[in-house]
Amino acid sequence: MRSTLLRFSFYLMLCCQTAWAASDAGTPNTHEFQLSNGLKLIVREDHRAPTVAHMVWYRAGSMDEVNGRTGVAHVLEHMMFKGTDKVKSGEFSRMVAAVGGRENAFTSRDYTAYFQQVEKSKLDEVMKLEADRMSNLNFDDAEFLKEIQVVMEERRLRTEDNPSSLLNESLMATAYMSSPYRHPVVGWMNDLENMKAADARDWYRSWYKPNNATVVIAGDVDPKVVLQVVEKYYGAASARELPVRKPQVEPTQKGIKKVQVKAPADSAQLAMAWKVPKLQPGKLDDDEPYALELLAAVLDGYDNARLNRTLVKQERVVNDVGVGYDMISRGPELFLISTSMAKGKTVEQAESSIRKALKEIVDHGILDSELKRIKVRILSEQIYKRDSIFGQAMEIGSTEMAGFSWRDIDVMLERMQTITPAQVQAVSKKYLVDKGLTIAVLDPQARKSSESKQGDNRAVK
Repeated sequence: MRSTLLRFSFYLMLCCQTAWAASDAGTPNTHEFQLSNGLKLIVREDHRAPTVAHMVWYRAGSMDEVNGRTGVAHVLEHMMFKGTDKVKSGEFSRMVAAVGGRENAFTSRDYTAYFQQVEKSKLDEVMKLEADRMSNLNFDDAEFLKEIQVVMEERRLRTEDNPSSLLNESLMATAYMSSPYRHPVVGWMNDLENMKAADARDWYRSWYKPNNATVVIAGDVDPKVVLQVVEKYYGAASARELPVRKPQVEPTQKGIKKVQVKAPADSAQLAMAWKVPKLQPGKLDDDEPYALELLAAVLDGYDNARLNRTLVKQERVVNDVGVGYDMISRGPELFLISTSMAKGKTVEQAESSIRKALKEIVDHGILDSELKRIKVRILSEQIYKRDSIFGQAMEIGSTEMAGFSWRDIDVMLERMQTITPAQVQAVSKKYLVDKGLTIAVLDPQARKSSESKQGDNRAVK
């Protein structure tokens, strides 16, 4: 569990009637275009290998869903592989594989994205396929009924049969009152059981439009040529008015929330989550989110970070510990610490050790040498990430979906280098307090015997 900047891998002027391009002297290998139908195109040149990553990002994720239809964003992701008038169900993946490429898709709280990685001469072919299903998705009710069973089985295997996932699901549902972040991306089972093909079609018609999409292409490409091909395939799609997005501002929390989950597991687990601020678009000079990023790294940014060193190696109260914080996102954010208990240790002991480690930072701060080491590590990891063409496309797309520009990435990294130990200490003192805390505990239950398990095996269809 790491922060956004730690997790994600991080012009010329051209004008015509249907597109414009912006250029930045600091990043001459990145080019941004806007098509007349509202689609944004970002091209990152990287000529080190004859390959290209092609990604389409729709700014529609689980946070855009409404009660009773949770999980529909993820279900539609599945249905996008079920064919168009030109491409039969199941043929999309086969056609990408036939040109030596790999492809997949993923849904998050903030967006849904589709990608292909191919040899550069095959870019036109996968772009044609992706543009086709942006406008011409066509699946029947029978296809939907088969696929919704696959999604329900996915929920069973990845959530209901996974104690850590169950704990996180209950944590989010307890921490948030108003924000749609309280719903799981995969959806609640009852909503999946009652979902209809019409729900998926409505989602597609509402959100899968060029004016709600960003195409990111990274690799060994010529931006001028890419723009022409994108105009050819994506330019025909029509813009459409998007649904009104309600703000759904999360009410201020006024005290500790607690939830207990009983599930088969080998050991107890503890998760502690605090309400914290995030970085806002246009306000890149807000120091608190950067300080929280660095606090997460102080606690869990490397093998000998504070929590791992104290709780795992010295006190041996937990088997593992993780810290999570996303500085950029569309919705509200949590600063999360999660652990699983070591044999013979209790949740109360783990919570006490975590609180003690946090109090040490609140009372005494962190060393300047400690913070410098973390900053160097962040920069070095960023350099390594940019060795990956796909990683560059991921970083650009995820940043854009959160409401920022790819131009902000380096600004954020530079700003983080200016944060002081006193600022890290200040945010820990200000935000890691009980009034904004939610605690989730997994109470482990005995697992079924191997004999009874054999009669209850399930497999994804």
